Amino acid sequence: MPRLPVVSGGEVVKALRRAGYEVLRQRGSHVILINRQTKQTIPVPVHGSKDMPTGTLRGIIADAGLSVAEFRRLLGKR
Repeated sequence: MPRLPVVSGGEVVKALRRAGYEVLRQRGSHVILINRQTKQTIPVPVHGSKDMPTGTLRGIIADAGLSVAEFRRLLGKR
């Protein structure tokens, strides 16, 4: 099982955009992404270059229906 990467919120947004999500809006430090095909929205906290907590990242990956390996591929990290 691949390890969970250490990434910032901005990197998560970029990876989800590669997975087919697009930015719907931003309110404060949270970017809301939407998948137009499934109508699913995912909020992503973006706090500068701070690393995202592992539990939050794991929840975002699960909400997007991705595995950790798929998410790492979207990031470009092996």
